[in-house]
Amino acid sequence: MIHYITTNGIGNAWVGNELRRVEASGIPCRLHALYGDEHRFFESEWARRLEARTEHLYPLSPIAVAGAVIAAPFRFGTRWWQALGNALFGERESFRNRVKAIGHLAVAAVWAGRLRKDPPTHIHSQWIHSCGTVGMYGAWLLDAPFSFTGHAADLYRERVALRDKIRRADRIVCISEFHRRFYLSEGARPEQLVVVYCGIDTSHFAPPEREAEGPFTVVSSGRLVPKKGFADLIAACAVLRDRGVDLRCRIGGSGPLEGELRAQVTKLGLEDRVELTGELLPQERIPEFMAAGHVYCLPCVWAPDGDVDGLPQMLMEAMACGLPAVSTRLVGIPDLIENDVTGLLVEAGDVEALADALERLAGDRKLRTRLAEAGRSRVIETFDLDRCLEPLFQIFRGGRLRPDQASPRRAESRPLAAVGDSRS
Repeated sequence: MIHYITTNGIGNAWVGNELRRVEASGIPCRLHALYGDEHRFFESEWARRLEARTEHLYPLSPIAVAGAVIAAPFRFGTRWWQALGNALFGERESFRNRVKAIGHLAVAAVWAGRLRKDPPTHIHSQWIHSCGTVGMYGAWLLDAPFSFTGHAADLYRERVALRDKIRRADRIVCISEFHRRFYLSEGARPEQLVVVYCGIDTSHFAPPEREAEGPFTVVSSGRLVPKKGFADLIAACAVLRDRGVDLRCRIGGSGPLEGELRAQVTKLGLEDRVELTGELLPQERIPEFMAAGHVYCLPCVWAPDGDVDGLPQMLMEAMACGLPAVSTRLVGIPDLIENDVTGLLVEAGDVEALADALERLAGDRKLRTRLAEAGRSRVIETFDLDRCLEPLFQIFRGGRLRPDQASPRRAESRPLAAVGDSRS
């Protein structure tokens, strides 16, 4: 039995997509989450069934935690004392992180106590911050193999005991070539690492029969948070208006920046050109949303608090829907978009360059068609779930990976410093 642990269940779309394929492959798995998910990215019946089966760790009563800690030396023997020694004296980024790790060891004692009745053959953490700490200690106490997938905030802004987790992991799943190089820079051994892209179900997405009618329309989507770069997109729309380009922009999604972004639209006088839906975009409605656009743009940036997108699934979904994509040279995005081949890339935070790329697409229908076709082919060939998850299945089955499966595609080498490794 494979036991997944996540922060919020299938509150992230790729977790739901991945688990659906894991179960379809015949690998028994069980989903655990620290918390319930606040967002609903799926409306399907299978998602409701999976959510109903998810076991949540929180809330925990202090009595349950105290009882588990008292019982831990008897339940887990020397493994408890080893894990406790790690929590007290292992490498940590800060005193605050040490306190958090000690608390998460106590939570892991509760969790591992429950799992003793059905010992896991493997524990995998999707994200490697708090849930990864619980996952690492749970695997340690149960003497089970441990692996994890890191993404973005968990490797930077919310990093906790990362080097310890790298040392403890049997396997580390890298969602891009950038992530592979990052883990190597943090002390990972090459044989630990396998590239497994967070793919999509390409059968759910198809290009429309004809290009959208009306004014040139840019669509974008995602949670309204700084790392998505929506403020830069809105600013680029103002630049294009001033250049005389007739365009519309529709941004789907909700989040804490909604009020600030609406104020920016008003300040720039773009009320008749830029629309924010203010509503979360479920997976099942994405094709309809994409069909209304000529171009998809997601100009990701490093957020002021150190958060960043690893490899946005929305880009893959837009490209699978037949839209040419514009994004930024950041983290794993160049694994998906090769500039002027499968889309257009600009430097993060460069509003003028972003406007240039959009203007170029607005005036060149043949370019839009070429990039859209190549982009869709790229997603189907490399990021389709049925293709890209096979290395993960082999990890869960305990099999050996062939060299070509350990890294499905070698992207052009890019130094970590170019995308902000100092933020780690």
